[in-house]
Amino acid sequence: MALSERKKLNWMDLLWLVFLLGLAVLPPLRETHKQLILLAIGIVQLNEGWLIQQIPRWGPSYMVLLKIFLATLLLGHTGDLSINSSYYPIFYLPVVTAAVYFGPVGTLFWTLLASVAYCSNLFPALQTHYLEQTDIAELVIRNLFFFMAAIIVNRFATENRRQVLRYQTLAEQLAETNRRLEQVQAQARRSERLAALGQLSAGLAHELRNPLGIIKGSAEMLNQQLRDSTPLAAELAGYISGEVNRLSALVTRFLDFARPLQLQLEPHSVADVVDRSIQEVAAHWEGPAVNVQRQYEDDLPEVSLDEELCERVFLNLVQNAYEAMSDVGGGTLSVSIARAEHGGRPGVEVRMADSGPGVPAALGEQIFNPFMTTKKSGVGLGLAIVSKIIDEHGGSIALAGETKGACFVIFFPTAANALAPTSPAVMTA
Repeated sequence: MALSERKKLNWMDLLWLVFLLGLAVLPPLRETHKQLILLAIGIVQLNEGWLIQQIPRWGPSYMVLLKIFLATLLLGHTGDLSINSSYYPIFYLPVVTAAVYFGPVGTLFWTLLASVAYCSNLFPALQTHYLEQTDIAELVIRNLFFFMAAIIVNRFATENRRQVLRYQTLAEQLAETNRRLEQVQAQARRSERLAALGQLSAGLAHELRNPLGIIKGSAEMLNQQLRDSTPLAAELAGYISGEVNRLSALVTRFLDFARPLQLQLEPHSVADVVDRSIQEVAAHWEGPAVNVQRQYEDDLPEVSLDEELCERVFLNLVQNAYEAMSDVGGGTLSVSIARAEHGGRPGVEVRMADSGPGVPAALGEQIFNPFMTTKKSGVGLGLAIVSKIIDEHGGSIALAGETKGACFVIFFPTAANALAPTSPAVMTA
């Protein structure tokens, strides 16, 4: 990676380079090693963030050690007595770096190491000079300032990290709250649509049933009267009767969608209900082979369910999965059941994932709306009724988008945590 891609220079970096240039042109001017060391310090400082990203675990330690080494070298080339060099404040650089990246204990450790490195310049000085009491006091003062600077910077850095963590936590909580609010709003909108469409469907179904009954009765009478004399008319009357039966079944589905549910809640094992639904569909399936994979968590709690209605829910979902996979020559239905928590409520979550073509992304949010279907035949009431039944149980159903095929996630709260249904009651006309 090019240096320009690692870090773009800003005005603070340029100011840092100007200050280093000022140190480079100040005495001692003839000491070329000083300029080279200052150049190395500038390069290290400008690329500090990138270098630490390459070695996240040990990068800060390596960086402090490198700065201590360069600071010690600089003092050795900036005066006859390196311990008394005017460039000794360069040791604040590793001290401040340690205070920024480490906690209090780590900061004290690295500051002590920097002080030892600084004091190591005493040994060459003691070979030719005598250390007076004022010199010892000056040395102690300088080292104490190292520790004071480290503690102050570390306090600010620690508080800054706490604030950042607090803001991150708050942002995550806000994002989760917004996500739940969007879900509640979507459920409310869907419930309003279900209520309005339910009322319309109920009224329309009642109005259609009487004419359909008259048409069917008339067709059957015609069939009986013309069976021997006019076979073609009798056959047409039979067609009329068959289509009326189909329309009657459709009207019944409308009424099922519109009729308020009377739940008979009793504790049941969700796994048993799911297994019965799978066995029922598999027993009557005549299409391509489907492999069912089960993964159930042990000791699952029982849930208050209307067994008949919930079996109808899973029958519909399993049947849809089988039919979807028949278009691709068969496949695998993966069913997992485990404990879960939704909106702070513990319960049981069922995941049904098939290896079929899946649901188009554009229809992901509309798949539970009435009259929305991806099948060539059908009126799109199956999943709407499924959603209504689960809502009445205080649960939820969603279409997961991370799988290749279709994956439905159904959640039922445990009995003690079940809430009243969020959808308004759908009244018949």
